[in-house]
Amino acid sequence: MRTIYDVQQFLKKFGTIIYVGDRIADLELMEDEVRELYKSQCMTIEDYQMAILLLRSEMTRLRDRKKGEEDRWDKRFI
Repeated sequence: MRTIYDVQQFLKKFGTIIYVGDRIADLELMEDEVRELYKSQCMTIEDYQMAILLLRSEMTRLRDRKKGEEDRWDKRFI
């Protein structure tokens, strides 16, 4: 697995399609599903680790970007 898309395709093999309209919420739900698949021994430790790393990295990137946009917005009106 190299991308979020790869994680989505992996989950799709097990009948899991996640879309709630909020990207961060989607990623959190994907993380929960990946964790459950690993606990059920449906994926290797390597795939599990990579999927979790990808999902958490993307969540952090999105949260940082959102925070940066909020900071910029606040500075405009000071």
